[in-house]
Amino acid sequence: MIDLTLAELATLTGGVLHGDGSIVLRGRVSVDSRAVPDGGLFAALPGEHVDGHDYVASAVAAGAAGVLASRAVEAPCVVVDDVVAALGLMARALIGRLGVTVVALTGSQGKTSVKDLLAHLLESQGPTVSPVGSFNNELGVPLTVLRADASTRFLVIEMGARGAGHIATLCRIAPPDVAVVLNVGSAHVGEFGSSAAIAAAKGELVEALDAKGVAVLNADDQRVSAMASRTSARVVTFGRTGSMRLADVHLDAAGEPSFTLTADGVTVRTHVPQVGEHQALNAAAAAAVAIELGMPLDRVGQLLATAQARSPLRMARSRRADGLLVLNDAYNANPESMTAALRALASMAGPRGVAVLGQMRELGDVSHAAHVQIGRLAAELGIGRVVVVGDEAAGIAEGAGARAVLVADVDEAVRTLSASLLPDEVVLVKASRGERLERVADALLGADAHPPRPQ
Repeated sequence: MIDLTLAELATLTGGVLHGDGSIVLRGRVSVDSRAVPDGGLFAALPGEHVDGHDYVASAVAAGAAGVLASRAVEAPCVVVDDVVAALGLMARALIGRLGVTVVALTGSQGKTSVKDLLAHLLESQGPTVSPVGSFNNELGVPLTVLRADASTRFLVIEMGARGAGHIATLCRIAPPDVAVVLNVGSAHVGEFGSSAAIAAAKGELVEALDAKGVAVLNADDQRVSAMASRTSARVVTFGRTGSMRLADVHLDAAGEPSFTLTADGVTVRTHVPQVGEHQALNAAAAAAVAIELGMPLDRVGQLLATAQARSPLRMARSRRADGLLVLNDAYNANPESMTAALRALASMAGPRGVAVLGQMRELGDVSHAAHVQIGRLAAELGIGRVVVVGDEAAGIAEGAGARAVLVADVDEAVRTLSASLLPDEVVLVKASRGERLERVADALLGADAHPPRPQ
């Protein structure tokens, strides 16, 4: 964050100043009282279980120079009606003062993986700020923006949506110069009501572009490619038929994809050292953005080959001392991402694969049928065993048939697996975030886990 006085903060947010307005805020904004840098700003968020206002003294002791709050506190502060909205106003003002290029992306799945690939590519061109994990909502977007400073050249923003108008609101905080739409899937269809409604919401991102902007759209997803009509910006595409064309995708024994990318008559062959065929399409999306921002395709190909996974719980590979390989993909799940993970497991292990699967949430009326279909896919792919955790995911066991076992909870899953796993097996752990299925991976790995050696 650029330096800002407490008085300037009050002006930007329309808040009321309490204390010395000449105090200069330096360093990033934090909502964690334990992690405020010296001279930084502590944003006191009222929460369902914890109220940040109760931790102001701790924040000041940690180094906070000022506080953004919704009521007066015993520290120099600016009081606003809504702390999260005020952070959005701060972020919008910061972007206006900095000469950064804002790359915003959305999609039903793959946002975080593409965000990480993009950051890896753009960091070679200049200082780049991107979200930590999946900071993609009305709080996460401002906190990401507010990490930028005068040296920042690229700002990568991930944007999620839980309903109509959400992405439009985020775009008012961080107006995009480049807008990337990855896909329209069934994630959150229970909240939106239909895939068409999801597409309408995702398309708000390209509508936020002005005529000088660039829309980067998935040519292989009809609902995404149709968004070209919703923007006055220049449109480029990626995919197996896009202007950034993906072809010749092959998975190696480690489940990592190699592939070719072609753009403007130039072709490179590269690979991404991450698990899953879907990473090739993610790489094509990131590459399309990178060349629009001035990177030559051959350099993009070189960098993709060194792009290690950055965010946790996304096909994270760990090998136990006895040789057992665990793929922890427990951050989230929907039918599309579950399909991609199962295909990766099948390519790596075939009948030696063990899929530990939990509920895919927010699927609405299609939930049971979607779970059954995932079970059938596991059987069709020849995955050796399927351990289904929780009655809400019972449809997976129904679809997988005799190779599946339904267990009540994480503890039973761990007991079942611990009694039967062999060192040459590969275990995939995946479910929606609320299931916290990473506890299975943690229990299996214990203190023995270490990243596998490069293959």
